Parts: sequence; C-alpha cells; structure tokens
Amino acid sequence: MPQRGAAFDVIIVGGGVAGASTAMQLALRGSRVLVLERQMLGAGSTGRAAGLLGQLRSTKAAVTLLRDGLGIVRDIERRTGTEIFVQTGSMRIAATPDRVREIEEHVRLAHEVDLPIEELDRAEVARCLPYMKTDDLLAACYCPTDGHLQPAELLAGYVRVARDHGATFQTQTPVERAIVTGGRVQGVVAGGVEYHAPVVVNCTGPWSYLVAEKAETRLATAAIGHYYLTTTPSPEVPVDRHSPAVRDRANRIYTRPEAGGLLVGMYEAEPVEYDMERLPPDFDMSQMRARRDELNVAILIDAASRRFPFINERTAMSITTGIMTFTPDGQPCCGPSSEIEGLFHCAGFCGHGIVQSPAIGLVMSQLILDGRSTYDVQALAAGRFDDLIDLADRPAIKAASYRTYSNYYGKVATTDAAKT
Repeated sequence: MPQRGAAFDVIIVGGGVAGASTAMQLALRGSRVLVLERQMLGAGSTGRAAGLLGQLRSTKAAVTLLRDGLGIVRDIERRTGTEIFVQTGSMRIAATPDRVREIEEHVRLAHEVDLPIEELDRAEVARCLPYMKTDDLLAACYCPTDGHLQPAELLAGYVRVARDHGATFQTQTPVERAIVTGGRVQGVVAGGVEYHAPVVVNCTGPWSYLVAEKAETRLATAAIGHYYLTTTPSPEVPVDRHSPAVRDRANRIYTRPEAGGLLVGMYEAEPVEYDMERLPPDFDMSQMRARRDELNVAILIDAASRRFPFINERTAMSITTGIMTFTPDGQPCCGPSSEIEGLFHCAGFCGHGIVQSPAIGLVMSQLILDGRSTYDVQALAAGRFDDLIDLADRPAIKAASYRTYSNYYGKVATTDAAKT
C-alpha cells in the first residue's frame, strides 16, 4: 500500500516550461501546487529547445497569446533580474515564386494584426546576414520585434516565482498511476506515495499520451525526434548576438544566433518516430546524443550548407537531438479532459512549447480556477480529437502527427503561412 502524502489544490505532472508556467500562475493566485518531475526540472523537451519566438501566427487569437506571453516574460525578467527574451528580429526568405507568395501572405497577415514588418531587398538581407547565401533570393520580410527565449532562464524564472508564492517542486519522482474514482481524479501515486488533489494537470510532453492512459483516457499526441546544430564561434564567420533569426521554408530550416555561433534546426521530411513506452523507465532525454554519421544529421548539415556556405561536414559544431510532441493538426492540447473530471492536459506544442508557455500557463490557471479563459482557446481544446473515427487508435494518431511534422516546412503554405 502506498503511503499517504500531503494534499494540494493542484498536482502538476511534468517539470518543463508548460508545467512550471502553469504552477507559477496558479501559485500567484494562491493555489497550493505540487509539481512532480520524473527526473530533474527541464530534463525533457524544454532542455533541448531552440526557443525561437515568431509572433505571427495564422489567427489573431494565436498572435494575442504570443504577444501577451511576451509581456509575462518581461514581468518575470523584472522579478528575477534575468534576461530571458533576446530581441533579434526575424526574417523569412524566398528563392522560388511559390515561396514569394508565402512571403506576400505573411506580410498581409502581419498588417492585419498590426505586427510591424518590412519587406527587404536582396542587398539589405546581405548586409544583415553577410554569412548567408543571398544571390538566389527573390523576396524577404523582417519583423523587428521577434527573437528568441532562452529556455533555461525561462524555466528558472517560472520556478523561482512559483516557489516564492508557495509552490512545491519535487524531482526524481515518476508518477506511477492516477487515482480516479467515479470518473473524477483524486490525485496520483508517485514514488510509492499517494498525493491527493481535486485537479491533476498532465504536462509531460512526449510522455503525455502515456500519462493520459494512466488515468484510463487517451490523448492525441505523438513523440517525434528533432535535430539542430550549433556552430562553434569562428573569427572568420562572426555571428552577432542580435543577428536576425531566419526561416527558410524551402530548405526546411530555421536559424538564430547562439553563443557566438549559428544554431540551425530542421523539420525534415522523414523524421524519427518514438514510442515512449518502449524506452527504459530511467530514459533521460538530456543524455541523448547524435552521431555525425546519422542520416538525419547528414540531411541537416546538407540543408544548412545550401543557405550558409561556411557550414559543411567538417565545420566545428555541436549536434543537439531531442523529442518533440506533435498532434494531428499542429496545435497543442490544452484544457480539461472530456472523460475524467478534474484531469487537465497541457501538451503537444509541436516545437513551440517554450514560446507558447508564458501565456499557456495563464490560460491553464484560468481554466482550472475559473472554468473558462479570457482568451479564445477553442482551437486548443484537449478533447477535440476524441470523436474522430480516423484518430481512434494510437497508430492513426502517430501517422497523422508524423504527416503534420513532415509537412511543417515542406508544404507551400498560403493562409497558414504564418503558423511557424
């Protein structure tokens, strides 16, 4: 029999940015919060994230969440005295006519939501990014208020503010099962101890569908591998800390400055799939390593070299790999379970968990404490896939999520050109 532990108002499973942001917002409103993390805080997807913040999305509701989230980050910076947001601006480039149309759509959407944006000619792009190939460019646009969030500093900020307001963080405590009675969650069993609360929030990233199953329900998320490289600083190719981030959708890559080098990530056409249940119980994502001779690494380096000629297989660099959580439609699952009362999900951020987490924590606190949010989050409803026959089992969910990832940059977009 498990020992009986303390009771809380809310138990959050998962100590990444989604869980910590939710804990912070709940603690700020006086809730007694316990965060349970299977390893160390940030050891999952948070610790492998690039953190690019592009404010333009395909709907005004999504833009509002990111804009307001940036305000929350600025508040955390004031509270902690730590820089979290690095404002570099971001650029989108096009080298083919169909990608030019994407840029035009991107600019139109930006004007609709009053986001500052300007179109650049080839010479202006070359001045901004002298180490980038520009002679093939047909169009480019630049948003000066974009940038990136520093994942470690963001997580530390959430945790510090949450703890200052009474939240408890407990690491090395994997959850064994949820306690569900009469269709209502009562708490969890973790580390041989029963922790009780009327609300449990599943913020476990790629493990989220497994945690849902522990409560005898399901969640339409899937685990997909992701890679990025970071070049070692070189006096021959100086990368300014405030150089613009770049999205080159034709080559499926995104970039930003990092510690004097250039970070380049990729949404490849054939990503690696993971079944989290097949990984060992002590699997530690922070210990994942990628070899230079892996196919996906070779594809990444080749794609990077097409836009940044100084990068090749001999370039001094580090390779980072981790596991993202994707959903069939490329949007996260945030909100109450439609099957278990008191169970909430907050997962499936499709590579944007860092930048969405500031506002999502606020949204989750509102849904939990008020039963509704002041934001339009209908598109993020956790149970929106529940009644879809085509997504009735795990293989179907995996296949749909895989397709979404593989088309994330490869597909030529029009009205959804701003999603990433």
